[in-house]
Amino acid sequence: MLRRREVKVREVVGRKVVNKKEYRYTYYTLPLNIYIPKHVVEKYDKDYVLEINTETGEIRAFPKKLKENVPQVEATQ
Repeated sequence: MLRRREVKVREVVGRKVVNKKEYRYTYYTLPLNIYIPKHVVEKYDKDYVLEINTETGEIRAFPKKLKENVPQVEATQ
């Protein structure tokens, strides 16, 4: 069974202190803690489609803008 849902990328700002100096960084994640590289978010925006195949355990995430270019997966009986 293939479940599909639309999700938004969450921007996370991290902070780390090393030798009394503070470093800040930003990264992007989807639900299920799937990391999305910054250059991909900048190129395709923050709207994504998440497909979860419960039979095989496969998870696919792709930008919503590319939705029409992704081949449709047919459920096997």
